[in-house]
Amino acid sequence: MVKVESNRNKLIQILSENKDNFISGQEISRILEISRNSVWKHMKALEKDGYVVEGVPRKGYRILKQPDKVSENTIKWGLETSWLGHTIIHKESGPSTQFLIHQAAQEGAKHGAVAILDEQTMGRGRMNRQWHSADKKGMWLSMLLRPMILPQQAPQLTLLTATVLADVLKKCTQVEPMIKWPNDILLKKKKIAGILTEMQAEQDRIQYIVIGVGLNINHSNDDLPESFTYQATSLYHETGKTWSTQMIIQQFLNEFEVSFDKYVKDGFTEVKQKWESYGFKLGEKIKITTPKGDTEAVFHGIAEDGALLIINSLGEKEKLYSGEIQWFE
Repeated sequence: MVKVESNRNKLIQILSENKDNFISGQEISRILEISRNSVWKHMKALEKDGYVVEGVPRKGYRILKQPDKVSENTIKWGLETSWLGHTIIHKESGPSTQFLIHQAAQEGAKHGAVAILDEQTMGRGRMNRQWHSADKKGMWLSMLLRPMILPQQAPQLTLLTATVLADVLKKCTQVEPMIKWPNDILLKKKKIAGILTEMQAEQDRIQYIVIGVGLNINHSNDDLPESFTYQATSLYHETGKTWSTQMIIQQFLNEFEVSFDKYVKDGFTEVKQKWESYGFKLGEKIKITTPKGDTEAVFHGIAEDGALLIINSLGEKEKLYSGEIQWFE
């Protein structure tokens, strides 16, 4: 089974690299080291997945059209990454993508594995809050990372992910997103996406990090939980257009790999600057609730370690690592 999946993945790559040209069955057979009959069976499997395959005698095969749906094959088709998403776990329904990718990590999955669900039955966000994940209405995705960074740097990856998602939304859909610390993406002050970062680590070494992203894409008002009607939104609700989940996933994975590699090479400074360019209520007064009580402060930005920077009532700069933030209108 693993060998079949490996050949299918290689076939997707070969066809993707030759989108405008025929490639002969003999050449595919040679590259994959399989029989011509096996090549034909793989093509039939792609057709079953919704691809339109053209086969011409003495010319070979080419893909005329790919299905606009989410599957392992369709996400890999045209994905321009070097390491992210080369392993994709896709299921129609499951508890959560976090659950799937944690399971994969514990079974030895490599850096860059991705889990995608059409529907999450137990989706959750920060502080174990429920995340409503309607079937085929959004991007429900988790990534497995095994970065060579210190455990205390892990919160930076949440902020990095937020900037990538904001960039993709702005570039692909022309909306104007904002990032609410620490992990929410807003459109017109309403939540459209959330990010959940979890880590398995020892004192000075990260075993792995899982970053989950939930993005509301094609939800109508009826798809959003009633209690969230005025706090949550979707791309469809804000633009009046239906969007390709497949396209958004691919763009997100492409952009994330580039940004992650740059972060590992150059550090957090550029991520910090970009995050602050999207920062919701930057420079404005906020109310902070912590176990010690409530206090008011001015939101000043984020620190190099990912903490919230505030100007407290004494006019002093202070770092905040946790707490519930309320934003004055």
